[in-house]
Amino acid sequence: MSSKRDYYEVLSVSREVASDELRKAYRREALKHHPDRNPGNASAEAKFKEVTEAYQVLCDENKRRVYDQFGHAGLEGAMGGGPGFEGVSDVFAHMQDLFAEMFSGGGGFGGGRPRRGGDLRVQTRLTLREAAFGCKRELTVRAPAPCADCGGSGAKSGTKPEGCPQCHGSGQVSNARGFVMFTSTCPRCRGAGRVIKHPCPTCAGHGAVERARKVTVTFPAGIDAGQRLRVPSQGIAGPGGAPSGDLYVEVDVEDDPRFERDGVDLVTRVRVPFAEAALGADITVPALDSEDGAAGVEIAIPPGTQSGAVFTVKGSGIPRLDGRGRGSLVVVVQIEVPTVLTPRARELLEQLGTELRSQVSDEREAKRAAGGK
Repeated sequence: MSSKRDYYEVLSVSREVASDELRKAYRREALKHHPDRNPGNASAEAKFKEVTEAYQVLCDENKRRVYDQFGHAGLEGAMGGGPGFEGVSDVFAHMQDLFAEMFSGGGGFGGGRPRRGGDLRVQTRLTLREAAFGCKRELTVRAPAPCADCGGSGAKSGTKPEGCPQCHGSGQVSNARGFVMFTSTCPRCRGAGRVIKHPCPTCAGHGAVERARKVTVTFPAGIDAGQRLRVPSQGIAGPGGAPSGDLYVEVDVEDDPRFERDGVDLVTRVRVPFAEAALGADITVPALDSEDGAAGVEIAIPPGTQSGAVFTVKGSGIPRLDGRGRGSLVVVVQIEVPTVLTPRARELLEQLGTELRSQVSDEREAKRAAGGK
């Protein structure tokens, strides 16, 4: 007794199924189990062979009639094309047509779908202020564009592309290995489905020439160096009217002599005269908000401020990309010590030094006395 499953059961159809429904059933099962969709899956490959074998029999009226009357036993020796049966080459041609239909669009593996254009990548440099607060830039990009002389067809004026004789316009060819059908890109037209006998002299048959064009790009506030911005549909145009690819803009940010960027915070270093640091003062530090840097932020330096002291001004840093406020302005104080002194300045500093040493000595004595009680 044959161990093979019933062919109608394999295709999940009734014994009265019409040819159109049988074709749809096979198409559904073949797509589900095709090796291209299930790489390395032995079970799927076996099922694909099984549904292909079932369809090869049931799609042929003579074989189906014999199978309905005698089952699998009636087909033994007949699959090779005995008397009264359709020849193997005819069956293969029928199967090849079906696979060409399956893979040329309509739910196959995308052979007939328009190919999206390629992506473009450019790099641009922004100032720190532009990156912080956002800006618009007009960028020049060079990319292939449809050839004006041939309208993008690639064919010489007065001629047009012709259907590929090898794949009959599908862009793919199918080959049978046993009960398994394998598809690949047509080697003659390289998947285009057409061939150009008389190429356009301007674009050499490519259908496109390189051109420069302007693209306006909006950079959001808070963007940073190393980040990439995607501009949809501004890449390379797709062939035959297919969608264009995207433009990717890689961002670089110029160094600013006044600030160092740390995420959403800005760090600036200010030099404070020795006297102001000792006595305390209100000082103005640079702010990024002012385009010319003239305006700034006022902060209070308390008496006795040491070199390296840090003051934080919240909300004066870089705007966050998500729009949730801004970072901080971090001010690092550097005490400015004069390197050249006038005689009067030297005399005053010496007096100050004597006074400070006396004060420090008195403070030590007071601490020792307090500790001895």
